[in-house]
Amino acid sequence: MQRIKFDLAELRAFVVTAEKASFRLAAEALFLSPPALSRRVERLELALGARLLERTTRHVALTEVGKEFLHEARAALAGLDQAVQRVGDQLQLRRGRVTIACIPSIASHLLPQVLRAFASAQPDVQVHVIDENARQVVDCVLRGEADFGVSFTGSQEPALRFEALTRERYVLAMAHDHPWAAREEVAWAELAGQRLVSVSHQSGNRLLLDQVMAQLPEQPLAWYECNHVAGAVALVEAGLGLAVIPQLALRQGHREVRSVPLVAPEVWRTLGLLQRRDRVLGPPAQALRQCLLAVGFSAAPGSPS
Repeated sequence: MQRIKFDLAELRAFVVTAEKASFRLAAEALFLSPPALSRRVERLELALGARLLERTTRHVALTEVGKEFLHEARAALAGLDQAVQRVGDQLQLRRGRVTIACIPSIASHLLPQVLRAFASAQPDVQVHVIDENARQVVDCVLRGEADFGVSFTGSQEPALRFEALTRERYVLAMAHDHPWAAREEVAWAELAGQRLVSVSHQSGNRLLLDQVMAQLPEQPLAWYECNHVAGAVALVEAGLGLAVIPQLALRQGHREVRSVPLVAPEVWRTLGLLQRRDRVLGPPAQALRQCLLAVGFSAAPGSPS
């Protein structure tokens, strides 16, 4: 194999000169004097043993050899740039930090398995989890405090991109020994006269549930109220009442709490990824996003058939 006898500066000098068809313009683009640029091209031609450019007082044109070599030179420079970018991305990925904002049910029941897989693949990337209600998740993404978010609200925000991923159903949570625990389904109208454990108006779920209950002939009674769904589940476990919750909010295999689908009507919410439209995810955040899609939502409740 013939040894390469020129450097990248000479190769780039030739490509820019050929593209500009002018030593003067190429020299300005490369911040060189025209004589310095000319010497670089001449050294490249000497190393190759072929003339690449035909020079006149007003114009620079490619020779036939130069036309063929320009194609190869561009490909070589592009390949090198991509290789350097990949190395930089890998270094950034290994040393990076990601902030994700998500609603508590995602943080408690979906994110742990995602982060376990992510830590195995990217052990040096730090992850900060902001687990707050839906409105705060949206605000964190809007303010740039989180790289991206996971929630069921935010699709109406013009500055955000909402990527719908899956839907989850609302179910009725009850103590395992409740008389309804063996049922296959419960109609919303049957909640009349029951003591409910509800989430407060600070929760994004409350607005949706209030809209459904407003259509019922008789309103159920909210006897207890919690800011978060996790608190409502704890009160249900203590036998203090029933709670309407998203399916993901109750971990699988919970021994003390049973969930039964609610019907007439069935109510679902859409979970999605939130990202600012003007923000490009860095390699660490992009890697976590892909892991979330591959590991997390592959096991999440899907849309009804």
